[in-house]
Amino acid sequence: MRRAVMVLSAVLVGLVLGLGVSSTAQAQGETGVKGTLKDQDDNLISEVEITVSDADGNEIATTASAEDGTWSVPLESPGTYLVALDESTLPNGLLVRNGRPQLEVEVRASERTVLFPLDTQLDPNAQPQETEAPGGSDSTGDGEEETTGAVEAEDEIDPEIESAAGPTRAVSLLFSGIHFGLMIALAAVGLSMVFGTTGLTNFSHGDLVTFGGVMALMFNIIVGLPVWAAVIGAVAAGALFGWLQDWGLWSRLRKRGTGLITMMIISIGVALLIRFATLFFVGGERRRYDEYVGQTPWDLGWLVITPKEVYTGLIAALVCSAVGLALVFTRLGKATRAVADNPSLASSTGIDVNRVIRLVWTIGGALAALAGVFLSVNDGVKFDMGQHLLLLVFAAVVLGGLGTAFGAFIGAMLIGIFVQMSTLVIAPELKYVGALAVLIIVMLTRPQGILGRRERIG
Repeated sequence: MRRAVMVLSAVLVGLVLGLGVSSTAQAQGETGVKGTLKDQDDNLISEVEITVSDADGNEIATTASAEDGTWSVPLESPGTYLVALDESTLPNGLLVRNGRPQLEVEVRASERTVLFPLDTQLDPNAQPQETEAPGGSDSTGDGEEETTGAVEAEDEIDPEIESAAGPTRAVSLLFSGIHFGLMIALAAVGLSMVFGTTGLTNFSHGDLVTFGGVMALMFNIIVGLPVWAAVIGAVAAGALFGWLQDWGLWSRLRKRGTGLITMMIISIGVALLIRFATLFFVGGERRRYDEYVGQTPWDLGWLVITPKEVYTGLIAALVCSAVGLALVFTRLGKATRAVADNPSLASSTGIDVNRVIRLVWTIGGALAALAGVFLSVNDGVKFDMGQHLLLLVFAAVVLGGLGTAFGAFIGAMLIGIFVQMSTLVIAPELKYVGALAVLIIVMLTRPQGILGRRERIG
């Protein structure tokens, strides 16, 4: 068994090294970004300014859409670019429906299509627009020049459009929150199970999310597997990585009686090791899969979504449901809950506690890897992607109740929905702050979390 583990580890390390040092052959052809602007009624929109900048924000070119709504910007080389649509150049009442007028795109050795879904809706942040009276400036009877009037945005928009703007944005944000909550739940359930069975607050769990995205990228780009097969390979690699962590590190620390505080600090070191090893071998730029980079969205009226968001959300929901059913109805699930409740009592009844804990680490690694893959399908792979998710994962676990997988799922859904829906009333830059503020309030009123049990101290 030890020899097999060493061989598998060597293979994984070799593949990751290959990912870091390999160079992608550039196909012959034009490199650039392009697109077509049209509203929800398929009316082509012209004379809209599009600005393309490099990853550091340095402007490369600005163009305007033609009469047929098309625009394009040639680029000298592949890489990561920022494509921004100037909403002030859109016709009155027309906005980017998903609220993302600036996109970060990964351009390969061909033209990349960038889509901006446009719709007629009210901008809640619209400022009064200065308009000139017909015929230009005029004079009053006393010789003083008349100032131009300020016209509010709602005066230029049909009342029916105004009434529909709120529901349109709210529905889009609600779906986005559910999807984001499911991604958090995949990671939070595994983290909660590890805490429930071992008491360890694992700060390296976010980097297991990154590991899953990197492994899927490796299988897709280097090995050449389609994304669906790369997902399976990444989940298997995440499960193996979780198993190896417990076999090689955590079980040995438990046997030595290492304290939980010490183990928590060690987990921070493991997180830094994974993170900066990924940075060294993969690089700091955002990288994307060969497939599903650009998809034509489904326009459902009040909701514009891409197929990959629907499918990844459904799979995440099914996986979380399967884990919950397994915990309730299978023998191993019941053993896992017994170890989480009382390890000593579970051991006295014949349950192999170490075997259960190793199984939990394996499942947690697989779930974290799946979360990393699904997040990177939408946003690409970056070395610190899991680090940014970790705080929200912790918030979901604490909010739901420490050590309970079902509580972690509920907490993750609440966090995901609140984070996205809060942008209806606060700036998007503050959405994570609002979620953590709610967490603090809940902890002050119910310290054990939503599904947690009260414990006596002292």
